[in-house]
Amino acid sequence: MSDVVTTSKFEWKDLINKEDWWAIWLGFIILILSFISSTTGTFSFKAAKLNTWGVEKAPSIFDSFNGTLPSLLITMIILGALFAIGLKVMGGDVGKFLIGFPVVFILSTLAYLFSANAGIKNYLGYAFWALAIGLLVSNTIKTPEWLKPAVKTEYYIKTGLVVMGSGVLFSNIVKFGIYGLGIAWFVTPIVVIFMWYYGTRVLKMVSKPMIIVIATATSVCGVSAAIAAAAASKAKKEDLTFAIGLTLIFTVIMMIFMPMIIKAIGMNEMIGGAWMGGTIDATGAVVLAGEALGPLAGQVAAMVKMIQNVLIGVIAFAIAVFFATKVDKDVDGPAVGASEIWHRFPKFILGFIAASVIFSFIVEPVLGAAGTKGVTGLAKGFRGWCFCLAFTCIGLESNFKDMAELVQGGKPLMLYIVGQTFNLVLTLLVAWLLLSGIIFPIPNLTM
Repeated sequence: MSDVVTTSKFEWKDLINKEDWWAIWLGFIILILSFISSTTGTFSFKAAKLNTWGVEKAPSIFDSFNGTLPSLLITMIILGALFAIGLKVMGGDVGKFLIGFPVVFILSTLAYLFSANAGIKNYLGYAFWALAIGLLVSNTIKTPEWLKPAVKTEYYIKTGLVVMGSGVLFSNIVKFGIYGLGIAWFVTPIVVIFMWYYGTRVLKMVSKPMIIVIATATSVCGVSAAIAAAAASKAKKEDLTFAIGLTLIFTVIMMIFMPMIIKAIGMNEMIGGAWMGGTIDATGAVVLAGEALGPLAGQVAAMVKMIQNVLIGVIAFAIAVFFATKVDKDVDGPAVGASEIWHRFPKFILGFIAASVIFSFIVEPVLGAAGTKGVTGLAKGFRGWCFCLAFTCIGLESNFKDMAELVQGGKPLMLYIVGQTFNLVLTLLVAWLLLSGIIFPIPNLTM
């Protein structure tokens, strides 16, 4: 695919021109401000939090806003300003963004408002309500054009993920490392191989690049893996577009219903988080789904996905060699070099890792566990708003009619469904074997 395979190298201007890098810079700005606020007390840097309502002391939904309106306004201004700064440097239209952002923030506030009800807060969190509100708008009155410049789903997710890294201490990654390797690295190649043989031998699909792109997107991390696989296999643009569309549709479905199913059957939160981390295709969606299930599940899901994401480069290289030597048998076939893998690799993951390392080896030794928790507690509030904004935007970008047209894909659709089902079963089995305590000791992850 000539329009996907490119010769890429690092350029310093990427540090201020690319969204992934700006997610890192904004995430660290939030962390730095949280650190200064928590340790010096010279100013208050705390995200708004709505009060629980539906209880005796606060029976009305309006009671949720008692004393919170000023902090809501300040939170909106802080986040709007930060995202606008990055957008301005990247060359975006800041004026149009600032017109739409308050509306996206208000819709996200409604999600937090509904989730603050005492009767349902433990069952339907802000993620569900944010997505529902966005879908309601996009599928009734449709998302207006003036609002779309503020619908920056990935921008919000990536920034929130970088902030989240501060709460994932390296000691926990070490404790969970072998478990994460077993869940992510053992299952992933098996799923890719299974889907390849199912697509070529059973479904007998003509487009082999489409098979490998769908298989890689399903087993690794969605869009980023699909792009790398397409570059390595010379996939057509249409193959890549279909694979990404299919992945995004089922990512939305899985990140909504998997937390619900896990809660309904009473599954262990750690096993549930690992299950979602190894099966939901997109990194951001994994984090959001984990957060919807609980803090421990969010941490485990993120760690499993981070470990799994390392396979992007390995899988891409393997695909390039396999297609060049077995499928295409073309000595002049495409090769994905280290610079191309670097180009395709989602950089915000580096921000997540950097935040984790800094807070593990610098902040925690200096401040202690209690002091570190104070800093991460402030940052966590802003992380929650970033994720809530992202969920709202996912809904605003999704249209049921368009989604229905995309899934009418025949064999490719069957490939994805069968492959993802196999992925779900195998990942759950491995997660249960590793984390149930029956065979191996359960890792002690501190929150």
